[in-house]
Formats: sequence, C-alpha cells, structure tokens
Amino acid sequence: MAGSKAKTNKYALACSILASMTSILLGYDIGVMSGAIIYIQKDLKITDVQTEVVMGILNLYSLIGSAAAGRTSDWIGRRYTIVFAGVIFFAGALLMGFATNYAFLMAGRFVAGVGVGFAMMIAPVYAAEVSPPASRGLFTSLPEVFINIGILLGYVSNVAFSGLPLDIGWRLMLGIGAVPSVIIALGVLFMPESPRWLVMQGRLGDAKKVLGKISNSPEEASIRLIEIKEAAGIPESSHDDVVPVPKRNHGEGVWRELLISPTPAVRHILLCAIGIHFFQQASGIDSVVLYSPVIFEKAGIKSDSDKLLATVAVGFTKTVFILVATFLLDRVGRRPMVLSSMGGMIVSIMCLATGLTVIDQADHKIMWAIALCTASIMFYVAFFSIGMGPIAWVYSSETFPLRLRAQGCSMGVALNRCISALISMTFITLYKGITIGGAFYLYGAISIVAWLFFFTLLPETQGKTLEEMESLFGTFFRWRTTLRELNERKREKNMIEMSS
Repeated sequence: MAGSKAKTNKYALACSILASMTSILLGYDIGVMSGAIIYIQKDLKITDVQTEVVMGILNLYSLIGSAAAGRTSDWIGRRYTIVFAGVIFFAGALLMGFATNYAFLMAGRFVAGVGVGFAMMIAPVYAAEVSPPASRGLFTSLPEVFINIGILLGYVSNVAFSGLPLDIGWRLMLGIGAVPSVIIALGVLFMPESPRWLVMQGRLGDAKKVLGKISNSPEEASIRLIEIKEAAGIPESSHDDVVPVPKRNHGEGVWRELLISPTPAVRHILLCAIGIHFFQQASGIDSVVLYSPVIFEKAGIKSDSDKLLATVAVGFTKTVFILVATFLLDRVGRRPMVLSSMGGMIVSIMCLATGLTVIDQADHKIMWAIALCTASIMFYVAFFSIGMGPIAWVYSSETFPLRLRAQGCSMGVALNRCISALISMTFITLYKGITIGGAFYLYGAISIVAWLFFFTLLPETQGKTLEEMESLFGTFFRWRTTLRELNERKREKNMIEMSS
C-alpha cells in the first residue's frame, strides 16, 4: 500500500507541476520587464506615462484571456486550454522581441497578455481538480511557485543580456520568453484531462481511469468519483462509461448562479475569493516587483548593474520562500499563513516607507536607511511569498462548487489582473505625487484593511473536500459556528461508522 500511495501521489504531483509551469510565462514577463524597461526607455525614447502603460497594460490585456478561459476550459477541456495559452504567449513573446517601435511593442504586449490570462485562470483550476484533499494546498500553490521561478528567470535574463548593444539586449530579454511556452505546450500533451471536467462531460469511464492514477487506492478513487458525480448532478446509480449530463454542466446558467441569484454560500465564497485577489494586488506587491530598480535607485543604489543584481536578490528571496510555503500550506492551514503573511507585509512595508522618506528628505547618504530599505524589500517579498502569494490562488480554486469553478476562478483572476494593472500603471505618477515613502504608506494602510477582512470573513478550508465547501460557507461573519457544527457532524458520522 505504501508503495502504491507514493506512486499515485507522484503521478498527480507531476500532472500539477506540468500544468502549473504555464505560470512561468507571467512571472518571466513581470521579471524581465522590470529591467528591460531601463533599456527600452533609452532606445525608444518613451515618456514616464508610456513606461507605466507598457509595464502594466499586459494585466489589462490578460482580462480578455481570463474572461474567455472559463468558458473555453469548459468547452475544450482544462488540458487543451493550457496548450492554447502557451501558443498565444509564444506569438506574443516573438512580437515583443521583434518590436521596432512603441506601437509594435504594445501589439506584442496585447497578444502575450491574452495568453497570460488563459494561463493564470486554468493552471490553479487543473491543479485543484487533480489533487487529493490532503495535499491540495501544495498542488494548488504550484502556479505561484512557477510565477516566482519565472520572475527570477526574468531578472537573471536582465543581467545576462544587459551587456549587449542597447537595441539588441532588451529585445533578446523579451523574445526569449517564447522558449518556455513551447516546452510547456509540448509537456502538457502528456497530462491526463481533469477527472472533474470528464465527469462534467458525462465521460465516467475516462474519469475512472484518471482517478485510478491520481488516487492513493481504488477505494479513494471510488469515493472521489461519487462526490464529483453528486456535485455534477449525475445520479450515483449511473455507471456507464458515457452518460447524459445536465445542460448546465456545459456552462449554461453559471453566471446567473454566480452574480444574479447566488445562494448565501456562493455569495460568501465569491466575496472571499474576490476579496483575497483584490488585496493580494492592492497591497502593492507589483510595485515592488516591477519597479525594484526604481525603488533601489531611490534608496541610494545608483548604477544599473547594482540595481539589477539587487533585483535578482529580490527574485531569489521570493522563490525560496514560496517553496517554503508549499510545504507548510497543508500542515499549518490557510488562515494562520495568510494572517501572518499579511502581518509581516504590513511591518515590512511601513519600514520601507519610513526608510525611503528619510532618504528622500536627507541631503547626504544615510547608510542605516539604505540598509533598512533593502532589508524591508527582502522581508516584504518573503512574507508575501509565504502566504498571500500562493493562498489567493489556492483559496479561490478550492472553494467554488464544481459547476461554478471555472467561471468563478476567472472572475478572481480578472480582478487580480485589473488591480495589478492599476497599481503598476500608476506607481510612477503616485510616487511623484505623494512621494515614494507616501506611496508605500498608502499600500501599508490598504494591507491593514486586508488583514481585518481576512480575520473576520475567511473560513479555514484545510482538509475539506472540494465537495464539502458549500456547507462551510454562507454565514459570513459567523463562519466559526458553522465550522464547529460541520466538524461535530463529521465526528458523529465517524463514530456511527466505527460502531457499525
């Protein structure tokens, strides 16, 4: 049994890793643009406003991809949607790499953004749908792991190509992003389709085969199939390889259930999923990641090479701590990690704001303030990666009911990208208007509101099956009472089963 368990867990983990690698595309773009923009500004002679637009517009373009990805993944399947995302990003990376002017570059940003939107929505959905409840936190945090790996690769690419002639270096930085998209698209073809999507199509025979591979035992596979069938509205007595399915499982009526006439449980889930995505970005992480060279310059680091090397250190720190988070999620729980993460971010960003304010007002170098700013940035990205980074994706992908999951997650991703675009497209204007210290004090204030939101409204979902989630939500601020009642019912059920 132990050997079987290890084998099946490895197979399910491998599937999630392959799907989640799609997120490298977003991470690479974020990381590489932070350094490439230094050389794009010099080569194409663009203004501050154009700089803000080119940095943040990909997030708005990704809304098109994330909005289409929910319905597309319900139509052609999770697996082929991931392939589609890779193909689109490949085209976008090539367009950016061959850009000869600002308009050409923006066209490449548009195509790449659509691909990123598809990738960001579908990767966590697939990971959640192949993962067993006991390790779902690890599996669904993998997209965030690969975003961070992509950011680090982008930063390294900046350093690697920064010594080339001005008109070649930044084009190679952007164009080489086409390489991972090809590898990902080919790798995904070896993955199985999501068992939950197969059941939604009435393909029970195919779903049984996949569940047999990603479950620890035949008994677990059987239980998971029964739960998925129930959530999909298929009678438990249906055992044929192909069965008819309710019409809504093809995507009809989902938006009505989500937005027009949601149940209290769905309304609560939607509020939590939307809220966690909003605050993940509104707390200012993209300003730190995208504009690291600018922040280090304001903190007193002047040479381009030193700024890029310091930025690589930021990427390395983010990547190390996201790896730590993946192994804690299913042991510690979602709530303790998200609350401690946001608490650490609040302290770090307030220290960063203070250090930058001191430096901004001084007429000479203040070494302790420079050291404080540098350390604060490292601690800020570390605290983000250990909680807020992965949990936004984990939480939204595991809480929505099966019939609403694809579209619900696409809404979360759409808001996430929209706020990211707002933050990244206003940072230069913001810090020139209220000082760079003032900008980070503002992000700190938003982070305090986020902590209060998470503390009062987010239930703990660790260890709950995807099919149990609806019973956990719906009472909003009284969710703790609901959780106690749910746990008590499970204990009573277990005692009855043991006694019989």
